[in-house]
Amino acid sequence: MSLESLKVDLSDQTAIVTGASQGLGRAMAIALASAGARVACVARNEEKLKATVAAIEEAGGQGEAMAADVSVTENVEKIVNTVADEWGRFDIMVNNAGITRDTLLPVMSDEQWDDVISTNLRGSFLFCRAASQRMMRSRYGRIINIASVSGLIGNPGQTNYSASKAGLIGLTRSLSKEIAKRKVTVNAVAPGFIESEMTAILGEAILKEVKKRIPANRLGTPDDVSACVLFLASPAASYITGQVLTVDGGMIA
Repeated sequence: MSLESLKVDLSDQTAIVTGASQGLGRAMAIALASAGARVACVARNEEKLKATVAAIEEAGGQGEAMAADVSVTENVEKIVNTVADEWGRFDIMVNNAGITRDTLLPVMSDEQWDDVISTNLRGSFLFCRAASQRMMRSRYGRIINIASVSGLIGNPGQTNYSASKAGLIGLTRSLSKEIAKRKVTVNAVAPGFIESEMTAILGEAILKEVKKRIPANRLGTPDDVSACVLFLASPAASYITGQVLTVDGGMIA
């Protein structure tokens, strides 16, 4: 789909997008900036972040690279405070940073489990905590957590990843109930198979079989996910909170 057909005005708003150096995170950061938001792009790889910011600026938007490990409390608090204090406001938080360390659970190491939970779930917890404090104070905010269909149905070889995404869905639903009265919404987006470097590695034969499981008969695109994020980030979504929006072409319907 084309994002040009979705009219969302985020002028003068500010956003943080984690995992913005590539893939979905990069696409979502560019989409938010195209809608008028000033976007803090967060990830570990500074060079890739600079490329994301360059793409934002080339399209006429505003972005800033903030390289950091999202699992470290001090890093998260510094980024949120910088955006809120130096930029004058903080409106949108997109928790997208995530990694995989795939293997079957009987042979999964402590490190493979801890690395995934630390980045995918702890990192989102830290940003949700810091963001909610600021947003409750200003009585406005949009927190959007990028989960996965793996967190809804599980996936063999990805027990750690599926657990982290299921935990993120639980975090989303619980936090939404805690802060709804302060006009802060908390929702999750759960993508299915999306066109990316990771899915391309699977090869044409496997992707052909994957498409057979998807009623839409195609993989999703980064724009399909970005459109959902744009809507949930907008003022129009003020009465939507605690929800999990599945973007999978009907695969798990």
